[in-house]
Amino acid sequence: MTSTGDPSAAGASLAFREAGSGPVALLLHGYPNSSYLWHDVLPAVAAAGYRAVAPDLPGAGDSELGGLAGTWEDNVAALDAFVDEHALASVALVVHDWGGLIGLRWACDHPEKVAALVISATGFFPEGRWHGLARAMREPGKLDAAVATMDPETVPAMLRGFQPNATDEALAEYAKGFSTPARRHAHLALYRSGDFEKLEPYRGRLAALGVPALVLWGATDEYAPVAGAHRFANEIPGAELVIIEEAGHFLMEDAPERTAEEIRRFLASLRD
Repeated sequence: MTSTGDPSAAGASLAFREAGSGPVALLLHGYPNSSYLWHDVLPAVAAAGYRAVAPDLPGAGDSELGGLAGTWEDNVAALDAFVDEHALASVALVVHDWGGLIGLRWACDHPEKVAALVISATGFFPEGRWHGLARAMREPGKLDAAVATMDPETVPAMLRGFQPNATDEALAEYAKGFSTPARRHAHLALYRSGDFEKLEPYRGRLAALGVPALVLWGATDEYAPVAGAHRFANEIPGAELVIIEEAGHFLMEDAPERTAEEIRRFLASLRD
């Protein structure tokens, strides 16, 4: 199911998918995806006894930018407004890729709104480094012309090279994020605002949340190497670490059944 809120408030116009009922699990996608990334996970979360809510972040999927530039800070603010508008807290926060950089920053700023964490294929360390494509996106003028010419007709073929196990339907959903000049420019704004030094004030604050955590990673992740998974597990007291050998960065597509089951199992265990 996809719904939208009142577009008059920042973040309130975010479209979202949901399934189930009970305490809330908030699932945040990364780049260049949308809430469709969680297509196979939503029913599993519902089966664990949760209300699964997966928003399209600003400019992705069916969510408009609403005048936002699309920076890291814009996304954190939109997420906060979305949680408040729909009275979702407290949440089990499930994050992937940029959804982690956005969601974990929000979680540390609002510790009272977070009951558990599932962390996948992301980073949250001041010493972080961007991979090659991300570095190019961050360099002013480097990919501006190329990004400006992208459109929903040609993007799926490009994304197939990064996400070989994504379905045609998934790629069409992700291509919505390239549908307007403003949306395409927001991709650059997001990466160019992504200075890891901004995470220095957050050092140690994930551990201080004191909530149950699952660190779930693909063994062959080329964009967020598995060493990051071990660091999360080492720094968060009591965190459970699960490495899926047959998966890479997009583990929801590379190993959908295993990924959904691990998240279901972890969330269900919190209700026992």
